[in-house]
Amino acid sequence: MDRECMEFDVVIVGAGPAGLAAACKLAQLNQQSDDQSLTVCVVEKGAEVGAHILSGALFETTALDELFPLWPTMDCPLTTPVADEQFVYLTSEKNHITVPHFLTPNPMLNSPNNYAISLANLCRWLAHQAEALGVEIFPGFAAASINYDQHGAVTGIITSDMGIDKNGEHKTTFEAGIELKAKYTIFAEGARGHLGKQLIDKYQLNTGKQPQHYALGIKEIWQKKENSNEDRHSTAGQVLHSVGWPLSESDSIGGGFLYHLEDDQISVGLIIDLNYSNPYLNPFDEFQRLKHHPTFSQHLQGAQRIAYGVRAIAKGGILSLPKQQFAGGLLVGCDAGTLNAVKIKGSHTAMKSGMLAAEAIFEQLLSATPKLEPNYQTHFESSWLYQELQQSKNIGGQLHQYGTLLGGALATFEHNVWTKIFKRQLPWTFSDNRADHCCLQLISESTPIHYPKPDGVLSFDKPSSVYLSGTQHEENQPCHLQLTDPTIPVQTHLEHYNEPSQRYCPAGVYEIVLIDNKPKLQINAANCVHCKTCDIKDPSQNITWVPPEGGGGPGYQNM
Repeated sequence: MDRECMEFDVVIVGAGPAGLAAACKLAQLNQQSDDQSLTVCVVEKGAEVGAHILSGALFETTALDELFPLWPTMDCPLTTPVADEQFVYLTSEKNHITVPHFLTPNPMLNSPNNYAISLANLCRWLAHQAEALGVEIFPGFAAASINYDQHGAVTGIITSDMGIDKNGEHKTTFEAGIELKAKYTIFAEGARGHLGKQLIDKYQLNTGKQPQHYALGIKEIWQKKENSNEDRHSTAGQVLHSVGWPLSESDSIGGGFLYHLEDDQISVGLIIDLNYSNPYLNPFDEFQRLKHHPTFSQHLQGAQRIAYGVRAIAKGGILSLPKQQFAGGLLVGCDAGTLNAVKIKGSHTAMKSGMLAAEAIFEQLLSATPKLEPNYQTHFESSWLYQELQQSKNIGGQLHQYGTLLGGALATFEHNVWTKIFKRQLPWTFSDNRADHCCLQLISESTPIHYPKPDGVLSFDKPSSVYLSGTQHEENQPCHLQLTDPTIPVQTHLEHYNEPSQRYCPAGVYEIVLIDNKPKLQINAANCVHCKTCDIKDPSQNITWVPPEGGGGPGYQNM
């Protein structure tokens, strides 16, 4: 197929914090050089920068301070510092225990230098800075495939074709994807990136590593009403984290959060580790239950839900971190898995990962004898990012092996006692070598979970929630949720797991329907919010998520 071709020095896939930080750093290094001829472009599958960006989010400014030291004077959307925080253990659906700070792992505590933010808005600001520095950003273009040379080195990407109908035929609106050639390509797609998966497999980047582990983050934004009697301005910056109920009832790992933001808004959500074992567990409904707990409901009463979103989180840490460099490119941020699980923060680490990638690539571009594989590892191991991830390496294994209470106690002992006394980490490692998709029990071994119906006040159904995500797709296009074997959901999963995709998908994409009195898996692809949970949790690894037409998916505004 004849395609338009554009050439750049560096192509970056994904306009999240990692990709945009890499773009800004490359442009800054270019301005400081004698040549100043560097060309950089960023492709983003969302209709606009930020449309697919979702995080809690509490933001640590460490990387931003390095990238833009004058950010407080640059209209950066960081306006709500953490003013007060509370960590609670929910003992039941009505009761809780407040955990004192000395029993909380120190890295989990937030200083006033951390901010409650909209990560989507921060990415829009970073995009503006990148464009001002000369970077070209192309929103609405999904990277569909990777190009390689005859030696197997990455040479760029091809964006998805537009205007193909569900039968694979060209519509009158057909436009072929664009080939973007690059000397180096940075992949910053976020957790479970579809191209990142291919690169890890092709180059065996995860050799010697434990499997990547994931969690599912479900989030809503609530708007307080103007006639609220409370002093609304006094709550901005208040932070609440919880563990325990409702996930404790199914021996699952995770926790809730509630942040008071600017403009009288509240961010509330639940994070569930995807290594849960009960196939009857429904993450979406667990979140609906959480909001009814008095610890959470007291903040939401009288407010209105205005936004909903979901995203998978890569949380395996440095024990799951693949080799990030390969011939022709780099894997950065959550596409690799740089989140700090103890801090419950990944934005500053993703940014630093992108900045280190920029330095490694720029070093090769200036070299008289450039190497195809940029030396990211050297930059990484000499950075604070490496030290931070090393310090948090045990938390996942501690929680997965010993559960929330004992695992949390071990984490507290390591970070609050051992490290302070001995000035070094524990001499042993807690790991988890069982992949999340291998953890589901059979329904014959599991206890059914009965969820209450939503009340339309604090709890809601999936259709109304997806509506608030702003999700839109071109209906007449090939399904972007691909089954390797279409018979597995009904012939295998229905009997063994009661087809778990009906429950682990937080957007109602998958459902079992009866056609001629025979069960069939129906895929409502237009509902997909691009969270990637199905790609991760399917017990047979039978579902592959690929990008739909560029611009499709959620339309997050301030998530």
